[in-house]
Amino acid sequence: MDNHIQHTDIYALAHHHRFQWEEAQQSYVILFPEGMVKLHGGAGEVLKRLDGKVTVGDVVADLKATFPDAAEIESDIIGMFELGLTKGWLRKV
Repeated sequence: MDNHIQHTDIYALAHHHRFQWEEAQQSYVILFPEGMVKLHGGAGEVLKRLDGKVTVGDVVADLKATFPDAAEIESDIIGMFELGLTKGWLRKV
């Protein structure tokens, strides 16, 4: 699988996965048949923007505007997409 992320790519949560805020964990999580992943840091901020219509570039631009003081935010965002693909949490639309 090619995990090279392009700004024009569009991603959505993988089938049989659910993304939600988990009050007990005080964090966003991904739920799937085999279990749950607690997301740290900005991972939830990236995933909550995915609706199967926005591009990676849209997500990067939105997060740069939302967190203007965050250094290296673009590489962190791309890293989250790469991790999500590697772990099977995301699918390319």
